[in-house]
Amino acid sequence: MKRAIMITTVAALAATALVAPAQARPVSAPNAVEGEYVVLYKEGVTGAQGGQAVKAAGGTVVKENTAIGLALATSADGDFAASLQSDPAVEGVARNRSIGTSPDGIRAKGVARAIADKQAVEQEGREAGPSAGVAAAPRPRAEPLSELQWDMKQIKATADGAHKYQQGRKEVLVGVIDTGVDGSHPDIAPNFNRALSRNFTVDIPVDANGQEVDGPCEAEPDRSCDDPNDVDERGHGTHVASSIASPVNGLGIAGVAPKVSLVNLRAGQDSGFFFLYPSVEAITYAADIGVDVVNMSYYIDPWLFNCADNPADSAANRLEQHTVITATQRALAYAHRRNVTLVAAAGNEGMDYTKENTDTSSPNFVSEPGEAPYSRIIPPSCLSLPSEGQNVISVASTGISKRKSYYSSHGNGYTDIAGPGGDVYDTPENRRDITKATLSAYPKAVLESEGLLNPDGTPNVNSVVRDCKGTECAYYQYLQGTSMASPRVAGVAALIVSEYGRRDSRRPGLTLRPALVQKILNKTATPVRCPSPPAYTYTRHLPNGTTVTTTHTCEGGKTNGFYGAGIVDALRAVR
Repeated sequence: MKRAIMITTVAALAATALVAPAQARPVSAPNAVEGEYVVLYKEGVTGAQGGQAVKAAGGTVVKENTAIGLALATSADGDFAASLQSDPAVEGVARNRSIGTSPDGIRAKGVARAIADKQAVEQEGREAGPSAGVAAAPRPRAEPLSELQWDMKQIKATADGAHKYQQGRKEVLVGVIDTGVDGSHPDIAPNFNRALSRNFTVDIPVDANGQEVDGPCEAEPDRSCDDPNDVDERGHGTHVASSIASPVNGLGIAGVAPKVSLVNLRAGQDSGFFFLYPSVEAITYAADIGVDVVNMSYYIDPWLFNCADNPADSAANRLEQHTVITATQRALAYAHRRNVTLVAAAGNEGMDYTKENTDTSSPNFVSEPGEAPYSRIIPPSCLSLPSEGQNVISVASTGISKRKSYYSSHGNGYTDIAGPGGDVYDTPENRRDITKATLSAYPKAVLESEGLLNPDGTPNVNSVVRDCKGTECAYYQYLQGTSMASPRVAGVAALIVSEYGRRDSRRPGLTLRPALVQKILNKTATPVRCPSPPAYTYTRHLPNGTTVTTTHTCEGGKTNGFYGAGIVDALRAVR
């Protein structure tokens, strides 16, 4: 993602027709629409003191995260943020969203990265596929679709590789901070911890301009915008969870750590937006319940990059980004101190994050009527979060040939490690091949809603595979992105905790210091040098007949900007 999840930044694509000057923000009307705000208290300020400050500025505290001093507040006062910022108890204020707008609009096209990996696979045209799943010939101890998992072979997370020695332990908890997890999926359910799973967000029907975001609540499968803790109505989080821990059960695929427990920490909307408050809530909750590893395949909206002092931004936008940075860093530090290994996707913009870049996608969510993205020059000091956060392992993506994926963001000193996330153009002819993406579980309900299944339940596109065991069938989809690379590294981290962890003195289960987990990841990774010459040109022959070339430059030696310490190796990590 920056980390995001995305492959081609969907928000950026939608933003091209919406660019506006930095200061083009409407003045608040006297009867402003009620808004939701995230308020960060200064260090040492109590909840009572912070709540009093919110009240004095004309707001109401809805809930608080006492672990880091963060509150969610509402106010209809257009001057609320400015008034509150002058209070000595307050570190920062960020708008969250408008409340109570009318649901009369069209679906927003730039809805965030959580959906972009999927679009990256399908955006260049669907291809008719087999009506039934493609299953490999049976192999001892291997899952039926294991031959389609080139990614697991690349990192030796296979039946005759790492799984011979370590498949993970049930008491090791892996948190998936994403769009949700389909806990009923047959290839996830055996490892799904429903008791600990939580949903920290509520779907948003429309934005401040009246454009549809998550859609009407009554149109949801459960007719509610407040979903249960075992539901994923986007599919992205289920794919991520499956990559980590699909069990060895004679059905479909196996994840990297097929015996660890999965905890759904939903912070992403159905549309793919990830806002500050639910993200912080998910991170701190993971720390409180003893989660060992969390995967974060997203960036915190609405800013792809957060800059505290960018001259292109208004004072209000700088304050908002400062709040995102400070609150997120506090949450990450809180989790790190409690032995949570933090893993995040490096982003699919194809940018070098250690260089100056241009961002035209932010802010990608409209929280005030008339607001729109605008173009900004981004220096390396700006942060895309959570992956540029302190103590976070940033993961770049590789294709089947082990080259860095054409979309993967990178940077010497930014990329910590690499893992297979797919590259559909990593072929001898540089032409699209869906099987060069990665295959993991996907919710049947989402596939049905997108028209990807025939009436008899068989797939009608070759990006979807079905596998059946007796009368029980499960579905899988090919996706690519750093969102897919990150959970494979998170899975290896979970194997490391399973193999070398010690009993946790505070709660049942195992624990291992994140610094040690990362040290083992790095030392056992397979080093990959920069290409020669280091300026590598990707050529892609698109299905529509056009050819696209892009050049990315790799910097560094044994540790470098494309691969970090190298490509993760599950077998070496546990042996």
